[in-house]
Amino acid sequence: MKLIIGLGNPGKTYAGTRHNIGFEVVDFLADKWNAPLTQSKFKGMYSIIHRPEGKAMLLKPLTYMNLSGECVGALMDYYDIAIEDVVVIYDDLDLPTGQLRLRQKGSAGGHNGIKSLIQHLGTQQFNRLRIGIDRPPAGMKVPDYVLSRFSKVEAPEVDEAVRKSAEAIEFWLAKPFIEVMTKFNGT
Repeated sequence: MKLIIGLGNPGKTYAGTRHNIGFEVVDFLADKWNAPLTQSKFKGMYSIIHRPEGKAMLLKPLTYMNLSGECVGALMDYYDIAIEDVVVIYDDLDLPTGQLRLRQKGSAGGHNGIKSLIQHLGTQQFNRLRIGIDRPPAGMKVPDYVLSRFSKVEAPEVDEAVRKSAEAIEFWLAKPFIEVMTKFNGT
């Protein structure tokens, strides 16, 4: 089974914020696949989908960003999901708004959700799909920025990034992640 994890913070307060773009991609796929996240276990909401390419799970950890690994680690153990069958979708301050970057491993790069995953999974080697949210304007603190919403000017770029990310995930269900990287990096 392939596990598609969108990182974010639960609750209406955080809906639509820069930090929740991983949740947005999972929600987009859940709508597209008619697979609402109705199951709850290990502090996460998920659905299991039977697709022509095989089984897939969409997951939104509800532990808040900084504790995402608690949910993911427990769920992977319970369902016996291999690390190579995981992709994590999250925001990246170091990429322009809407740009995608896919990697198979790496450090947390200051992202607390990824730090938690590395801690709980015991490895930095897992597939990632990062979506650019750009850097905060001068004088704005990073925590305030990542919890802010995208501007109306940014909205079309963000919508396109969510759509492209979903397309990359669907491609990954049938192809090796290295091929997904080749096709979607930088888009």
